[in-house]
Amino acid sequence: MKVSYQWLNEYIELDGLSAEELAELMTRGGIEIDGVESRNKGVSGVVVGYVKSKEKHPDADKLNVCKVDVGTGEELQIVCGAKNVDAGQKVPVAIIGAELPGDFKIKRAKLRGVESQGMICSAKELGLNDKLLPKEQQEGILVLPESTQLGTPIGNVLGIEDEVLELDLTPNRSDCLSMLGVAYEVGALTGREVKLPSTAIHDTVEKTSDLVSVQVLAKEQCPHYSARYIKNVKIGASPQWLQNRLTAAGIRPINNVVDVTNFVMLEFGQPLHAFDADKVPGGRIVVRMANEGETIVTLDDQERRLEPHMLVITDGNQPIALAGVMGGANSEVTDATVNILLESARFDGGTVRKTSRQLGLRSESSIRFEKEVDPSRVIPALDRAAKLIAELADGLVTEGVVEAVSQSVEPKKISVTLERINGYLGTELSSLEVRTIFGRLQFPYAVGNNDEFTVDVPTRRGDITRAVDLIEEVARLHGYDNIPTTLIHGDAIPGSLTKPQAIRRELRKRLTDSGLHEVISYSFTSPARTALFPALTDGAKAVKLAMPMSEERSVLRTSLIAQLIETAVYNRNRKNESAAIFEIGSVFHTDEEQLTRLPQEKHRFAALLTGNKSETQWNSKAAAYDFYDAKGIVETVIEVLGLTPKVTFAAAQPEHFHPGRTASVALETPAGPVVIGYVGQLHPALQVEWDMADTYLIELGLNALYEEASADIVYKALPKYPAIERDIAVVVDANVAAGSLTAAVEGTAGELLESVRVFDVYTGERLGAGKKSVALSLVYRHAERTLTDEEVTALHGQVVQHLEQTFGAELRK
Repeated sequence: MKVSYQWLNEYIELDGLSAEELAELMTRGGIEIDGVESRNKGVSGVVVGYVKSKEKHPDADKLNVCKVDVGTGEELQIVCGAKNVDAGQKVPVAIIGAELPGDFKIKRAKLRGVESQGMICSAKELGLNDKLLPKEQQEGILVLPESTQLGTPIGNVLGIEDEVLELDLTPNRSDCLSMLGVAYEVGALTGREVKLPSTAIHDTVEKTSDLVSVQVLAKEQCPHYSARYIKNVKIGASPQWLQNRLTAAGIRPINNVVDVTNFVMLEFGQPLHAFDADKVPGGRIVVRMANEGETIVTLDDQERRLEPHMLVITDGNQPIALAGVMGGANSEVTDATVNILLESARFDGGTVRKTSRQLGLRSESSIRFEKEVDPSRVIPALDRAAKLIAELADGLVTEGVVEAVSQSVEPKKISVTLERINGYLGTELSSLEVRTIFGRLQFPYAVGNNDEFTVDVPTRRGDITRAVDLIEEVARLHGYDNIPTTLIHGDAIPGSLTKPQAIRRELRKRLTDSGLHEVISYSFTSPARTALFPALTDGAKAVKLAMPMSEERSVLRTSLIAQLIETAVYNRNRKNESAAIFEIGSVFHTDEEQLTRLPQEKHRFAALLTGNKSETQWNSKAAAYDFYDAKGIVETVIEVLGLTPKVTFAAAQPEHFHPGRTASVALETPAGPVVIGYVGQLHPALQVEWDMADTYLIELGLNALYEEASADIVYKALPKYPAIERDIAVVVDANVAAGSLTAAVEGTAGELLESVRVFDVYTGERLGAGKKSVALSLVYRHAERTLTDEEVTALHGQVVQHLEQTFGAELRK
């Protein structure tokens, strides 16, 4: 909404308050002002002149030599190249010393040997948007009305000594889509009185009801329709002041009748429409829903095919307007129009919005109807427009209004106590202060017992429906800056993260820091994809959608891995062959074929690695992802959650995973070990089917991890005494897991063992069939003294003996 400062000043006294100060005041009051723009783009020294004569330039066919009077008593000679310049015109003249937009200064000059003492200006040269000017003024010099006073500064004539405020309105403040609405807002903020425009009409003795009839068949979509009749109008250009008002608001003037309807729409926020009454047979208006297949040619000369959900204004037979959207070409006001049928109505916002969106016809009128207009302004706006048309087009307004009303709207009564207001705001406002605020808002009120305010909310403020809305009004007029700051207290601090939320946030940060990219995939998938990786679904069934968008998105996902594979395949098909991605999201499980209760929603973490983790460089070869990269990601997740001692890996062969490169991930809980997911390679057959390189997958359930996760950090003192390191290589059966060996070492060595790690695995013919050598590095240390060789040798011997007895291990020499 663009608001002219000068125009607003007609409804409320703005003296002592600049446009910038007004913008700041309104923004602090809750109506954000995007900016304040001056309409004068740098024009000075330009006045109204009169072209007394025009002669052809002696040496240039396209130039004219004009004699111009600018009211100073001196006749100026000006060379002008505009095609439309002519004697007898009033025009804007930039005299010597004048400035035009772009820092262009007018100097005395000679054009083809003829002296020129100024410049006759076009609209563009004055910095005006010529698209907002009447068509006849868009080319050539700007021709002014004959009544324009000679010598008047052009800024006063064109209204460019003005500033325009750009309001960025929220959907609830549609009351400020009008000049009067903005005036009421400024009045509330400043305590100044709002002056309403006159709507008094000098009508004729002929009755409107003898010339117009109104019938509303769609009462829900049109609860109020009213009309007036204006006779013997003279269609022509609007006066300059009216054109200035419209162009300041970004609307192009058309003619005096149409301009009045636009002016009143901006003034009252009530859209109007003018029909050529002689094109409406018998003055009959019937408001109904469109018939199937019905068409209308709108004012933009486009034929529109209508549907039954669209509301139309008809003459009893054919549509003559799309209600609230656009008029029809068959009832358009033209230069030949003599009689006007003027419409003012309330249309259902949802109906108008659906029609305008479907037809691509969004207008200033439809915007206001979509947000619902003020019911109390339907008739005042109609009277105001009829008055102005009578004044500006010499029309005669017939007596009375013809209307059909099926639903009346009364002001809402809302009660709120002073105690509740102060309780919500944390203030100590007195009853008098609250009374003053409601008075500035022009909200009638009564005060009962215990300072209970019962407010009659004017219909112009449709956004106020509850007591909390009144409290908000008190807050913004009291001033948000004046509301005291208080410390939040209570059992739960609003805005803090729950434990699962904090865990998910930390996981995302740690994983992205590690070089993985987060993806967010559809929760909808195909039944075929939910059949993959059954070990992750625990036999659960997929939840079917009642109205799926397609077969590919017909059920809720039961695992995240299938979606990550889909993402990786999509990227690979577009030559992005390497991927390191993860997702933290929900899966949905049920044990029912037909749902009778809500499915289980479970939080999961999943990751996918495929392709190369590093590309070929001049000094190194490309390195592909492997199982241990995936296992390292799992270990990172476990470390973040503080659960490293509670998690174990074991070889596993779940369906659709590689049978020899997959491990289950188990979490130690109070009820015993629980498998929470898997890490491993995608089955080779599926890799071939989807044309993928070696692909490694991870999926873990997070719900169990939430319970066991700990943010506590346990610090250890730095060791004061030296460690003793011993290496050992044992030959065991090939099916013995290295993890079993390290666990056995830890159990035997006890507290003196600081760490044990596998640093080599060897297989070969010399060891024999089905055998392998595992080399372990053991570090021994005592926290309070230095260990002796004898102690370590004895303990190390026990470790070797335990491995020999438990696994049949042979010490390799």
